Amino acid sequence: MNLDFEALRETRAANPAALAEIYAKRKRRKVVEGDGRLFIIAADHPARGALSVGDDADAMSNRYLLLERLAIALSRPGVDGVLGTPDIIDDLALLGLLDNKLVVGSMNRGGLKGARFEMDDRFGAYNIAAIKRDGLDFAKTLTRINLEDASTADTLEATARAVDDAAAASVPIMLEPFMSKWVNGAIKNDLSTEQTVLSVAITAGLGNSSAQSWLKLPVVPHMERVMEATTLPTLLLGGDPVGDQDKTFEAWDKALGLPGVRGLVVGRSLLYPQDSNVEAAIDTAVKLVHG
Repeated sequence: MNLDFEALRETRAANPAALAEIYAKRKRRKVVEGDGRLFIIAADHPARGALSVGDDADAMSNRYLLLERLAIALSRPGVDGVLGTPDIIDDLALLGLLDNKLVVGSMNRGGLKGARFEMDDRFGAYNIAAIKRDGLDFAKTLTRINLEDASTADTLEATARAVDDAAAASVPIMLEPFMSKWVNGAIKNDLSTEQTVLSVAITAGLGNSSAQSWLKLPVVPHMERVMEATTLPTLLLGGDPVGDQDKTFEAWDKALGLPGVRGLVVGRSLLYPQDSNVEAAIDTAVKLVHG
């Protein structure tokens, strides 16, 4: 795909005000339309210092290759939108790739992988005011709940206030919760059925209104029990690609049939597939979501 990176760099340096004009003119769509299901490509990993895909520790380090893969994904029929931090979303806007797509602004989290402050998950990217300013369609948070780490209290309060702001601004907000813990100096998310249900129960109750709240959840064993824990619209996340890709697609397909599940939000698994065929991976996921 032929992307004009030279023009992108020149605009960033010489005419940054062009971004506001691009966002003001962007053609938008409804969040829920057609079959009511959503397939969104995620690309907020680099801002969390998560550059690895499988065994490749630097897979996402080349921004130009990432943008090319995102452009391929967004060009495929059935891809409803993209999720990213401002640097990614601004790049895609400058490349003219966001018309008629849902744009999800990631509020991100501060706790970087491997840092001593990893559980300090204060937001460091979009806020609701900026999402409204740019005319984006959705907000997204990541909420790790560690019952043995006092930083969790600040994370829960910040998430609750983000939900408040989203409700007041009529901006849908995607909440991605995990029960997490320190294991040998590193943070591990507990993907058991019981702990995923607990994370849903805690996070769905945050904020002074749930009118705009959605969930973004991992596919775990006995996913039907997880979906019995909430009435909120739910999207499934992909996570770091491990194991057999066909088995991953099979697990997504099964979970997509559960009541309350509205689609997929997947990044690395499809942007960096095992066979390097981005188009094929995207098209397979589109069929799972939209039939």
